[in-house]
Amino acid sequence: MMNNIPISILELAIITQDSDAGETLQKTKEVAQLADSLGYKRFWLAEHHNMAHVASSATVVLIGYIASQTQNIRVGSGGIMLPNHSPLIVAEQFGTLELLYPDRIDLGLGRAPGTDSLTAQAIRKDFFEQSQRFPQNVTALQDYFSVENATANVRAFPAEGTKVPIWILGSSMDSAALAAANGLPYAFAGHFAPKQMLQAFEFYRDNFQPSPFLDKPKTMACVNAIAADTDKEAEILSTSLTQMFLNLIRNDRKGLQPPVDSLEGIMGDEERFHVNQMTACSFVGNKEKLATDIQQFIAYSRVDELMVTSPIFNHQDKLKSLRLLKEVIDAIKL
Repeated sequence: MMNNIPISILELAIITQDSDAGETLQKTKEVAQLADSLGYKRFWLAEHHNMAHVASSATVVLIGYIASQTQNIRVGSGGIMLPNHSPLIVAEQFGTLELLYPDRIDLGLGRAPGTDSLTAQAIRKDFFEQSQRFPQNVTALQDYFSVENATANVRAFPAEGTKVPIWILGSSMDSAALAAANGLPYAFAGHFAPKQMLQAFEFYRDNFQPSPFLDKPKTMACVNAIAADTDKEAEILSTSLTQMFLNLIRNDRKGLQPPVDSLEGIMGDEERFHVNQMTACSFVGNKEKLATDIQQFIAYSRVDELMVTSPIFNHQDKLKSLRLLKEVIDAIKL
């Protein structure tokens, strides 16, 4: 039987050079509403802090807003950085979201701070200790959601008994091992750290332990994807993505830059090497090129779901890219 692979969106709510946080949040809503109307499966938002060009720092608040502005698409975190938070509070927040938007909320969990070390300490003084306790805190979070926790001294109301799917997010073998041991779905951050992705997926599948939450492995790859009418147009749009990663390795914090006709002379050879490594899992081109490249990637990686992030400077170009990409995915049969 031929099936379509589910496709979802990771939205980083990146503020462009000529914009601000308020406008960016409205654009994020429009992206989510378009994705909802097109049949994208999930719309995830990521937790970042102390980044003037990212508008998703209050991730839970934004998840609730996006869920209220859409009808069917699942809305969640890609992810909540658990060491920043008390598992009890996370359970209360996401249990509440699940009751408000039944069967539409996902909880993706990450181990990194989503910021620099100084800000991580400002968020939580014992961040390093809590990052080492990530596996135990995932288990604590699961306990708070469970009906069995009804006899515990500390309970998470109104989360208890709600069935919020938990995903383990990561970019290393450690996250793959945790997801496999706990019988949880696993999403890999191939959009910025693709180096170990295929190895991590294989390890996860080989070591997966069935659980009450999942009876067989479930993988999702997050990749960069930019579509346009022509390959040349898509390549030009993708120069904003390249500049974003270049600024990241330079620690030059600024909004998403407009595209340029050529990247010649913008970066040195060493910078180009690092940017190319980080963006190796990017799909850029017209519909025909994307169809070939994405189908080959799905067949090779054997992922169950695909999630895309599309840092495109112009809002209308981004909406068009997402429309074209959905047409590409709908035409791929597995």
